[in-house]
Amino acid sequence: MTEFYDTHAHIDYPEFQSDWTEVLRRAQQAGVSRIIGIGTDWESSRRVVSLAERHDFVYAVVGWHPSHALEAPADIRPELRQWAGHPRVVGLGETGLDYYRLPSSQGGSEADDGRYKLRQAELFEQHLEVAAESGLNCVIHQRAALEDCLQQLRPYAPWVRGQFHCFSDDSESMRRILALGSLVSFTGILTFKNGQNIRDTLATTPLGSFLLETDCPYLAPVPYRGKRCEPAHVREIAECAASVKGCSLEALSQATCEAAKAFFPKLG
Repeated sequence: MTEFYDTHAHIDYPEFQSDWTEVLRRAQQAGVSRIIGIGTDWESSRRVVSLAERHDFVYAVVGWHPSHALEAPADIRPELRQWAGHPRVVGLGETGLDYYRLPSSQGGSEADDGRYKLRQAELFEQHLEVAAESGLNCVIHQRAALEDCLQQLRPYAPWVRGQFHCFSDDSESMRRILALGSLVSFTGILTFKNGQNIRDTLATTPLGSFLLETDCPYLAPVPYRGKRCEPAHVREIAECAASVKGCSLEALSQATCEAAKAFFPKLG
C-alpha cells in the first residue's frame, strides 16, 4: 500500500478522546505510516509526547503557539532544551507569528497590539535559538505576518529549517520560503472548491519541497468537509496533490515522505 505521513496533527485534542483507537486504525488502513502530533503549550506538548511514547508510528513536536503568547512563561528555552533531547520529539513548535486577530480587533488598543506582537516574536526567537542548538527544525505557524516571519527566520536559516504549515499564500511567497531552505505544507484546503489559489501554488511548488498534513481536527478535505478531520484523511489530500502535480500517487508519496524524513531526521 502507498504510504503517507500526516506531518501536523492535533491528536491530543478532546475531539479524539472517545475513539482514539479507531482513529489510529483508520489511519493505518489508509496507509498513514507516520503521524506527528503538535504541541501548542506545555500541557499539549506533554500529551503529544505521551501519545508518541505509546505508539511507535506517532511522533511529537513540542512548543508554544503564537496565539497563546501572552500566557507563556517569560523564558521557555529550558523546557524546550529538555524536550529536544527526547527520542520521540522530532521538531519544535508550533511557533511563529499570527497577526490575524490582534487585540485591537477585539476591543484592545494599538499598544496592546504592539505588546502582543513583541511577545510572539520573543517566543519565536526562543524556539529558533533552541532549534539551532539542538539540530531540530521548527514547525511554523504564520498568518498575516509573512514579512516579519521571514525576517526573523532569515538569520537562523543556515541552521534551522521551517515547515510553513497550512500554507495558503501565493507562489512568490512559496519561492521566498524555499530560498531559505524551508518547506511549505498543504492541508485539506487543497481540495476545497474555493481552494483554486492553493492548487495554483502547489502546481508551482517542486516535488520534494512540500509536505502533507491534516491539521486535524480542522480543515477536513472533500468529501469530509464540515466534519471532524483525522489523520486518515491525508490520503485524500495526497490524491488531490498528485492530480495537481500530474504525477502518480506513488511518486507523490515517495517525494513527500522523503521530504518529511529529511526535515524531521528523528523520524524512524
